[in-house]
Amino acid sequence: MVTSLITLCIILVCLLLLCLWKIISMRQAAEDLRREFAERLREDTNVGIDISCSDKKIRALAADIDRQLKLLRKEHIRFIRGDREVKEAITNISHDLRTPLTAICGYMDLLSQEDLPELSLKYLRIIENRIQTMKDLTEELFRYSIILSDNPYNIRENVCLNSALEECIAAYYGAFKASGIEPDIQLPLAPVCRKLNPQALSRILSNILSNAIKYSSGVFFLSLSPDGTIRFKNPSDTLDKIQTAHLFDRFYTVDNRKNATGLGLAIARMLTEDMDGKIEADYENNTLIITLWFPSED
Repeated sequence: MVTSLITLCIILVCLLLLCLWKIISMRQAAEDLRREFAERLREDTNVGIDISCSDKKIRALAADIDRQLKLLRKEHIRFIRGDREVKEAITNISHDLRTPLTAICGYMDLLSQEDLPELSLKYLRIIENRIQTMKDLTEELFRYSIILSDNPYNIRENVCLNSALEECIAAYYGAFKASGIEPDIQLPLAPVCRKLNPQALSRILSNILSNAIKYSSGVFFLSLSPDGTIRFKNPSDTLDKIQTAHLFDRFYTVDNRKNATGLGLAIARMLTEDMDGKIEADYENNTLIITLWFPSED
C-alpha cells in the first residue's frame, strides 16, 4: 500500500514537473513570438518569424502571423507608392494650373483697360473675382502639395507662444479692423515656451486667424493658458456641430462664396500633428472653439 502511494506521488510529481516545463516553454514561446512580431513591424524585411518552440499549435500560429505580416507589408508598400503618386500628381496639376491662370489674369487686366459698357464692366468684375478665387485655390493647393511632398518645417527651436501670438495678432490687426472685429486677447505674464518650428507655428496661427475673420460674427476671443493650451473663440451663425467636425478635412468649405479654399485648417492640422501637437474644433452656444496644444519637453 505504502509502495503504491509512493509510486503515485512520484508519478504526480513528474506530471507536475512536466506541466511546469510545458507552461514555461509556452510562456517563452509567447515572448519569442511577441518579440519577433515587434521586430518585423519595425524593420522593412521579408525575413519570416522564427521561434524555437516545437509545439505544433504555436508554430502554426507563428506561420499564420507571418503570412498576415507579409500581406500587410505588401499593402503598406502599395499605400506608400500610391500616396507618393497622388502627391506628385497634386504638385504637377497645381503647377500646371498656375501658368494658364496667370495668363488669364494678364489678359483680364488688359481687357479692363478697354473702353467697355457699364454692363460689360460689371460682368468683367465678376469674372475677375472668380478667377482670383481660382488663383488663390491653386496657390494654396500648390503650397499644400509642397508640404506633403517635402515638409520644409522640420527644424525646431525654442519658441515663446506669447510672443508668437502677439506677432500674429498684430499682423492681422488691419484685417480684424476692416471686418469690424475687436479681438479680446488674454495672455499670461509668464512666458510659455515650446520646442517648435517658428515658420510652421506662424502658418498654423495665420490659417486659424484667417478662418476666424471669414466666419466671425464680430467678436473674437483668444487665450493662452500657462499649460500651453491656446483657445480661439468666435461666434458664428453659419456653423453647426456636423460642419465643425469637418473643418479640418481637405477642401471642405462652409460657404463657397467666401473665397475659401478649404485647405487652411487642413494644413494647420497637418503641421500641428507633425510637431506632436493637437488641434480640435468644437461648436457650443453658436460659438466656434478651436483648441491648439503642443506638448512640453519637461
